[in-house]
Amino acid sequence: MRFRQAVRADCARSPHKGEPSRFVRRAIPRFDERILYNRSDHSVTEIHSAVPSVFVDSCRRNYLPPVLHQTINFLVSVMKLAFSSNAYMHFSIEDTIRKVAELGYSGIELLADVPHAWPAGLLEERKKSIRDCLERHNLTISNVNAFMMNAIADPRQPYWHPGWTDPDPHYRAIRREHTKRSLVLAEEIGASSISTEPGGLLTPEQTWGEAAEIFYDELMPCVEVAEQQKVMLLVEPEPELMIEHFQQYLDFVARIDSPWIGLNFDVGHAFCVSEDPQDWVDTMKMHTRHYHFEDIADTRVHQHLIPGRGALDFAATLVAIEKSGYDGWLTVELYPYIDDPDAAANEAREHLLQVAAEQGIALT
Repeated sequence: MRFRQAVRADCARSPHKGEPSRFVRRAIPRFDERILYNRSDHSVTEIHSAVPSVFVDSCRRNYLPPVLHQTINFLVSVMKLAFSSNAYMHFSIEDTIRKVAELGYSGIELLADVPHAWPAGLLEERKKSIRDCLERHNLTISNVNAFMMNAIADPRQPYWHPGWTDPDPHYRAIRREHTKRSLVLAEEIGASSISTEPGGLLTPEQTWGEAAEIFYDELMPCVEVAEQQKVMLLVEPEPELMIEHFQQYLDFVARIDSPWIGLNFDVGHAFCVSEDPQDWVDTMKMHTRHYHFEDIADTRVHQHLIPGRGALDFAATLVAIEKSGYDGWLTVELYPYIDDPDAAANEAREHLLQVAAEQGIALT
């Protein structure tokens, strides 16, 4: 593991040898900040000053033992691998959490849809079950995927529709209210972001500008909820939808004055529209709050493949991401592999860890 800076400070010895404290597991993904970390006993004494001091004091009071011991601490900056639950459509969310943890992932992307966590029908006891299961398996939510809406069973397409730019305002309302509920759900289960579709599928009668106006009007009430819940609302460019290209994303979000709107950078989607991800990481770094990883064939057809089976240059992409200073979640998204998600998740993780190691990049 690569550490950017060594520091000296008193720190508490963890009561659970060999396991990160609850403070570590909760603070890193929630705030995505650098922390002072003791390699020998996994304990923590301070986190970046951007995190409110009242939270730091609370964590110290609740999680750290009073006796201070060792003094060598290191400032951790490491990207983390997660796997999206949308590949486990044949399993309960509890079974999915267990499986993803057993495969060695640090995090999981929670599907805000059937059969895992459809917000409109998720009872409090189910939310508690998810939280308890995550803690039991030491897994963290990397992101809440609010893009897919299989629960609606729209005959046009199971997860693009209903869309933000649908001509029918009643369909748009379904997307809008689902997004609001997903933001609230994210806060309730300790996730720091949700991702959503980038507008929708334009009709032959719609111009891009007309669709953008509709998208803006529908999205802004959700931005208000994101600000209230303090959860990032991430737009994910998608081939064939309103926002396919990064410049289109930049043009659209330029009019939204909120720190709670951001980019879900899907490396495969970028490759599909001839924007090689390594060439765009630096340009988009001020907007990127989460990454989706999958491979794509050299035809650039939008079909998710296990990393290593397609044409993406993951070495160049990982190098560019590390150089940008990003140290958050890289979520592998392989929803086509629902027949054998364990094998797909394992192969993806092994390939990405190998590529990262060859480039001297810390990835856990």
